[in-house]
Amino acid sequence: MERRLAAIVCADVAGYSRMMGADEAGTHAAFKAHRSAIHPIILNHGGRIVKNTGDGFLLEFPSVVGAIEAAVAMQTLMAERNAHLPPERIMQFRLGAHMGDVIVDEDEVFGDGVNIAVRLEAAAAPGSVWVSAKAYNEASRHLSVSFTDAGSFRLKNIEQTVNVWTWSPGGSEREPRSATSLPPQYRTAIVGVLPFTNLNDEADEYFSDGLAEDLIHALSLQSFFRVLSRNATFTFKNGGLSARLIAREIDATYLIQGTLRRSGQKIRVTAELVAPENGEQLWADRYDRDIDDVFAVQDDITANLCAALIPEIYRAEATVPTRSLTTDISAWDRFLRGLSHYYRPTKADYERSVALFREAIAIDPALAIAHTYLGTVLLQGAHFGWIKNSHELWDEAMHLAETGVQLAPRSSFAYSLLAYVHAMAGRHEPGMEAARKAVALNPYDMGARGVLGVCHFTAGEHGHAIELFSTAAQRGNSDPRYQWGVLSAFSHYLLGQYDAALSWARESSYENPSHMQCMSIRAAALAQIGRLEEAKQAAELLLERYPWLTVQRLLSNIRWKRPEDVTHYRDGLLTAGLPAAQGNVVWIEPATRRAGES
Repeated sequence: MERRLAAIVCADVAGYSRMMGADEAGTHAAFKAHRSAIHPIILNHGGRIVKNTGDGFLLEFPSVVGAIEAAVAMQTLMAERNAHLPPERIMQFRLGAHMGDVIVDEDEVFGDGVNIAVRLEAAAAPGSVWVSAKAYNEASRHLSVSFTDAGSFRLKNIEQTVNVWTWSPGGSEREPRSATSLPPQYRTAIVGVLPFTNLNDEADEYFSDGLAEDLIHALSLQSFFRVLSRNATFTFKNGGLSARLIAREIDATYLIQGTLRRSGQKIRVTAELVAPENGEQLWADRYDRDIDDVFAVQDDITANLCAALIPEIYRAEATVPTRSLTTDISAWDRFLRGLSHYYRPTKADYERSVALFREAIAIDPALAIAHTYLGTVLLQGAHFGWIKNSHELWDEAMHLAETGVQLAPRSSFAYSLLAYVHAMAGRHEPGMEAARKAVALNPYDMGARGVLGVCHFTAGEHGHAIELFSTAAQRGNSDPRYQWGVLSAFSHYLLGQYDAALSWARESSYENPSHMQCMSIRAAALAQIGRLEEAKQAAELLLERYPWLTVQRLLSNIRWKRPEDVTHYRDGLLTAGLPAAQGNVVWIEPATRRAGES
């Protein structure tokens, strides 16, 4: 065996299995013809074919400059050969290049130098060249074309992140620019929506296809993960390929698939989210509807699917095995680690998530989603009673919200946080404006609709608020960013609907029995309906958990528009037996108090 420094190029054909399924003989002949055309380029740059695979090859070059120039020349030639072909006959290679130590054994090459090139090829866009920064830095002064710095990527089974430089003949990117500013190297998950299987006759094909198309559009309005286009996934319609093979062909982390069945005027849609790498079903549900208005039903099912799927994908990404702190940790790694703690509702995990979100921002101040999550979780900590509610906290939340909007001006989540902070601080008109902007940016974001409800709530429009909270709770109830149950309890309380307030408070307590605001509204509601003994017990339990709590402190962060709402809430708390204040405190009217002051 020999060990030497070498430049490795790995190539394969994107969508080869699909093409073979459609025309085996024609695809094989085309591949051989392209490979024959490419072979002189390999030789002219001093390379050799180490291995031929069914749909690609592995190349070794003594010079990294020769390797990269050969890769560029190959893709340039392929672009020319594909230019005049019909779409179904276009064959595109993905190329990955790296330089490193390799072990040579009987003309085969092994080692990390090979592994990284293989992983770069798997991540590359069809028609492009992806080069590791190590190889690019060595060769860049001698290259005749310009590469683009794509940032750091965590490649499968490679311990450390790899900085990547990319090139393609037309300067095309891996995907269309996202609606938000989250850099592509941070959107690690790739989601493919497969055509829904129509179990009826062809007359219903339009509905199943339209549902998948609408879902692709709805999911693409967020920035946390990438969503493949219709053209990428609909080619597999009726192809009979397994989810794992489809995922390999389109480089998808998760697949969404489903069925449509119709009986008379009723339809049933089933959907599931799967991780094709191991076949695990991450989520599944079904929706039964009357089909009086086709488009209304399609919109309703799309909204429900979108609201259910996005939190599940967030959750799945957050449970990716923890990255080692001994390696080069990127801002995205820190953010995902923070997200994993965020999904565990304990005070210790809350504190850890705050620390990790702060670290992510320190590493990359332009990571908008980290600013927005940090602002969200800080305010949740105050509502849960885990940290002190202060005007400094609200000032920081406002700064994080404004920064999130500046960095991601098309993010409905960023605008939702901005709206929430404005509304809770008593700035009702700016809050309403930001909330409406959030809904306009992503009509399928149930969080944005719920925050619009918060704006109506703080303005005293409780009927509108309850409608929006109910919709958000029904469709997005697995997302811990929002506490629709507690907010619904408050709105019902302020309308004098105390039984409904107690029902919502009880429901919310199942998820977090120590939620301070939930415990408070329950005590006040019990007092208002005359269940004074239970109200007293509820107040005692609240003080047992939060011995520093007083009515004055609870009201210190309230900036509701209607003073009678504040009085209504205060009366219930006092009747339940919660102490008015500690020491001699003069009541301050809500209109003159700043949010968060105590």
